[in-house]
Amino acid sequence: MFILTAEDPATPDAVTLMAALSARLSQITGDPGTSSFDADDVRGARALFVVARDAAGALLGCGALRPMTQQSAELKRMYAMPGTLGVGSAILAHLEQQALALGYTELCLSTRRVNQRALDFYAKHGYAGIPNFAKYAGNPVSVCLAKRLA
Repeated sequence: MFILTAEDPATPDAVTLMAALSARLSQITGDPGTSSFDADDVRGARALFVVARDAAGALLGCGALRPMTQQSAELKRMYAMPGTLGVGSAILAHLEQQALALGYTELCLSTRRVNQRALDFYAKHGYAGIPNFAKYAGNPVSVCLAKRLA
């Protein structure tokens, strides 16, 4: 069982999870991804940061929604601790449900081409390639994906 709670990204648990994500991204891509994340972007109206825990309160993962347009939000800081089967899918499903509740009809994201595990994960969950958007436009190491929400 996974417990997902909305939290501020500055809480100690959120910071711990994002530090683990940054370390993992550095291993995979050579970049921690921190320059593409601003905690203020996932605070406030139509934004969300969630932390996943098990029934005993152990940290399992995190993820966030950043408003982009009236219809679209960007997935940010998606992470599941190693060895926690199903956590990433649970976080993604929760964020998709919350996005719909917030009035979004599409979720977008960017990841690095070398992050094959992330690319496979998102493809499995219905995300498909789109032209690179915003700061990722023209960046050959980034891949942007999106999914229409139903």
